Amino acid sequence: MTDQNPLLPNAKTVRRHQPKLRDTTITLAHGSGGKAMRDLINDIFVSNFDNPMLSPLEDQARLNLKELITQGDKLAFTTDSYVVDPLFFPGSDIGELAVNGTVNDLAVSGAKPLYLTCSVILEEGLAVESLQRVAQSMKTAAAAAGVKIVTGDTKVVNRGGADKLFINTTGIGVIPKGVSISADNLQLGDTVIINGNLGDHGAAILIARGELALSTEIRSDCQPLNNLVETILNVCPQIHAMRDATRGGVATVLNEFAQSSEVGIRLYEQSIPVREEVQGICEILGLDPLYLANEGKLVVVVPRSQTESVLSAMKSHPAGRDACILGEVIASPPGVVLMQTAFGSERIVDMLVSEQLPRIC
Repeated sequence: MTDQNPLLPNAKTVRRHQPKLRDTTITLAHGSGGKAMRDLINDIFVSNFDNPMLSPLEDQARLNLKELITQGDKLAFTTDSYVVDPLFFPGSDIGELAVNGTVNDLAVSGAKPLYLTCSVILEEGLAVESLQRVAQSMKTAAAAAGVKIVTGDTKVVNRGGADKLFINTTGIGVIPKGVSISADNLQLGDTVIINGNLGDHGAAILIARGELALSTEIRSDCQPLNNLVETILNVCPQIHAMRDATRGGVATVLNEFAQSSEVGIRLYEQSIPVREEVQGICEILGLDPLYLANEGKLVVVVPRSQTESVLSAMKSHPAGRDACILGEVIASPPGVVLMQTAFGSERIVDMLVSEQLPRIC
């Protein structure tokens, strides 16, 4: 018997990927642990996510520690759950959101994201076609971010026990030696930078729900940020703080920074980048774009001396072409974010008190 050609798929993989799922909607049998569940997993998840660590279909992924150690000296580990409504919205969907959101949570620590898990809770009656679309989006997003989905879990609940589909993802990455990014690192004089317009994701979800008689071309800004972070680190390894501005928006992130470092932050109202359409929606509904959710924006705090090099590097990257300076770190009042208005006065920008828009991610 000759050896298997390494360029051809393994015979077990071929058999596993032969489509067997015939149902058009999810039933309780798909969570039973039997043949229906195995067919669902093979046809939806294995066919899209297949890689050497996933293909054995064990109850765990087995990672090579030696390979991880060669890439850094600290492990970054995060988890998140996604319950966005609707599942599909302009510019993205729950699958891409789950991958990019977890990748970005790793990236803003300075880590190189490597591996993800994917656990899904399915409601009885969910269209199999919708689940397939979500899995395909996750496949595409993982490839774009350079990560592998290596293990997961599937559960099915009774009709009415959930809302179509919930996803939980966990991510593992490695932080290179010498990188130390933290909310308590801010120094007086530091510059606060954002990589683009605020509020696109929150506005896109709001419109997609169809509860308002508004028509707009706003699309979610959902995107992976790990490559942008790598670009920034190449020119400024001394990044003081960095975080993606998701729920609670930029205002909440900056308040967390100010409180952790016991410093003040001054923003410049005229420098806040917001699309005209998003600003219009905010004015109609009485919302503030500083609190709207984003899924492709990060706040970076860097030493003043590195401002121009970081800004230039960000603008050279597709995910940062609209980067701009938001403000600066000041001594007082400590733990407070101030907004310098166009009229020269100042007002406090507090942390978000209540939920502007639930189930945003």
